[in-house]
Amino acid sequence: MPWRLILFIAVFAVFLGFVTLNLDNRCNINFGFTQFEQVPIFLTVFITFSLGLLCATPLALLLRRKRKEIPRKDENQIDDYRPAAPANSEDNEKIKSDAASARERFFLNRRGSK
Repeated sequence: MPWRLILFIAVFAVFLGFVTLNLDNRCNINFGFTQFEQVPIFLTVFITFSLGLLCATPLALLLRRKRKEIPRKDENQIDDYRPAAPANSEDNEKIKSDAASARERFFLNRRGSK
């Protein structure tokens, strides 16, 4: 379903409702050296919003460019230290049995604490 289109239509409908409700509301805008009289409120809000977008767009594009320049880690790179496995099978068996007994102790202690 085209969610962007539905969202656009909803926002546009709210904007049109705002314009319709404020057609008769007018204000004076004073810049110090000149004054605009009887400017519709919806026009003032629309122009102010557009100027805000114009000011924010370069900043957003600059931040996006900086984010792309951050070097990413290689997927094959190992992040943490992993000790090498023991060379002979006796050491491997000892490590496995130690891990199994540690798991058993953990679960036995956990049952006993309830």
